[in-house]
Amino acid sequence: MADRLMLLDTASLYFRAFYGVPDSIKRADGTPVNAVRGLLDMIARLTVDFEATELIACWDDDWRPGWRVALIPTYKAHRVERAVPGGVDVEETPPGLVKQIPLIREVLGLIGVPIVGAAEHEADDVIGTLATGAGRPVDIVTGDRDLFQLVDDEASVRVINTARGMSKLEIVTDAVVVGKYGVLPEQYADFATLRGDNSDGLPGVAGVGEKTAAGLIQQFVDLDGIIEAAGDASAKMSAGVRTKLVAAADYLAVAPKVVEVVRDLDLPEVDAHLRPVAGDRRAALERLTDEWNLGGSVPRVLAALDSVGSVE
Repeated sequence: MADRLMLLDTASLYFRAFYGVPDSIKRADGTPVNAVRGLLDMIARLTVDFEATELIACWDDDWRPGWRVALIPTYKAHRVERAVPGGVDVEETPPGLVKQIPLIREVLGLIGVPIVGAAEHEADDVIGTLATGAGRPVDIVTGDRDLFQLVDDEASVRVINTARGMSKLEIVTDAVVVGKYGVLPEQYADFATLRGDNSDGLPGVAGVGEKTAAGLIQQFVDLDGIIEAAGDASAKMSAGVRTKLVAAADYLAVAPKVVEVVRDLDLPEVDAHLRPVAGDRRAALERLTDEWNLGGSVPRVLAALDSVGSVE
């Protein structure tokens, strides 16, 4: 089997698992385990269906980095449950899911999936760094369209988009991005900067929607070209759009750094190769199946891992 690296936008997936599997599924002490079950089932299916040979769970060590907030204060502000001066703000998360996050980390360790995060950066930035120059095909599993900017047919980087659920996975390639938005993946960050994104608290340029943003990029190639044209009275641009861009000059000066995924983090080297789980770790997982009421999720992920590599 040819090497293929799969990168999980882990929080995106465990949130989806939490809301997709009934939270009435609990272990004996009353702790919900629906997100644990759902995530394991996702891993079992994804690794087999997409023939992954390596798997990394990319983690939000800081889901709302201060340096991004300093540039755009509204960035993810609507999702803050409690501000932590000098630290990582607490994201609004259902209590039943909060209790499961340590369990998720424990199970990932037992099945041999490394967790990789970076201080003051989001999982998106970890994914961007690991996907860039990977030297082998990469599948990014996420429901976050921000990561469409990493799609690259030439480098064999694609997104497995979970936004419509696991039963309707979408494989995002260059052609899919162009078909959806009218821009190339490498232009997507500029497109998103112009359009904005309410889910991330990014205002965008007032009065510029997807159609206008795509048209500007098609005409002027990138944000630098658009800004230059907005300041050039001889450039072919409507007066209304020019006025909107000029009014948004302060926003446009800082937003690209917020929107663009970081690709050059100094990350630890990890062994991400998928292997069958053996010995004490397998015994521990099988024991947790009963203790945590994990049903068929553990056997399914063990069977998936048994189908790749060789026991070490």
